[in-house]
Amino acid sequence: MSAFAIHDQPLPYAAKLPERPADAVTLVVIHCTELPDLATAREYGEKVLYDSGAGNSGHYYIDRDGAVYRYVPGTRVAHHVRGWNPSSIGIELVNRGRYPDWFDSGNQTMTEPYTAAQIAALRALLMQLRRDFPGLREIAGHEDLDTARVAASDDPEQTVPRKLDPGPLFPWDTVLEGCGLVRIKP
Repeated sequence: MSAFAIHDQPLPYAAKLPERPADAVTLVVIHCTELPDLATAREYGEKVLYDSGAGNSGHYYIDRDGAVYRYVPGTRVAHHVRGWNPSSIGIELVNRGRYPDWFDSGNQTMTEPYTAAQIAALRALLMQLRRDFPGLREIAGHEDLDTARVAASDDPEQTVPRKLDPGPLFPWDTVLEGCGLVRIKP
């Protein structure tokens, strides 16, 4: 497969994130931004949320046109999924998801399909990551790893999933075909 471009755009706090050796990475976690566009996702990723000076972000972002951006090097631990950050790389696909009210009980259906360009770029990125991270063997969706429920924003008597990404429209069969990774659902 021919090389594809990865656009390096490190987050301002990327160098503050803990370092790890490449062989510590065993898992890729697939996310969707649940935001309207890449610019909004970047703004969200730049927000400092922790005393360390860091925020929440995936390592890689794939825009709807298939462009791939690296916000955090894979040898740094990014905050993208509770409990799994030290061993994983997060890949975010730009997609509206449940935006703008993620926790409204009437807004729990994700309707935006992923583009063919995004999926092709994701498959190419996964191949590259397998070369760069020798211990990489597993893949999961954010929804597979974070199964917490929260009170619905419109009715606190109801609960909704905290995370639903990448969601029911994500083409797992296409992505898994030939990628050499095993999907886990703990």
